[in-house]
Amino acid sequence: MNPNIILTHEEIQHKIRRIAYQIYETFVNENTIVIAGISKNGYVLAEKISAVLEQISTIEVVLCEVLIDKQNPRNPISTSISHEEYENKGLVLVDDVLNSGTTLVFGVKHFLEVPLKKFKTVVLVDRNHKKYPVKADFKGISLSTSLQEHVQVVFDTAGDYAYLEY
Repeated sequence: MNPNIILTHEEIQHKIRRIAYQIYETFVNENTIVIAGISKNGYVLAEKISAVLEQISTIEVVLCEVLIDKQNPRNPISTSISHEEYENKGLVLVDDVLNSGTTLVFGVKHFLEVPLKKFKTVVLVDRNHKKYPVKADFKGISLSTSLQEHVQVVFDTAGDYAYLEY
C-alpha cells in the first residue's frame, strides 16, 4: 500500500455515510434536495452521497453536475439541470478536495444568483490552506498540508482512496 494514503476505501465509505446522515439531519423537513457535484470527482462524490441519502431517507434527491473551468473559474459556469429545477430548494454543493477554495467559492457564487431555501457545502478533504474565506459545512477529514503537497482522491471500481503527493 502507498505510504502516502490518507483515506482508504473503507474510510471513504464511512465518511460518505456520515456526511449523508449530516445532510439528512440538516434537510430533514425538505421533500426534495439537490446534490450538486462539481464536475469530475466532486460529481462522483455527489453520486455516492446521493445513493446513501436515498437508502436512509425519504427525501427525493436530484443530482446535478456543476461544470466549472478550474483553470479559469471566472468563465461561465453551467449545470446539468436548469436553475428552475433548484430554485427555492435545499441545495448541497459537493467537491472532493478543498484546496485554495477557488472552485468552491465560484460554485457558491453561481448558486447564490438563484433563491434557495437552504445552501450547504461538502468536501471529502479540507486542506486548511485557503486563498478565499470559504468553508465546508460538512467534511470527511481536515488535513494541514504544506503548499507543496497535493491531495488526490481516486474513485475507482477497484476501491476508492485518497493520497498525499509531495
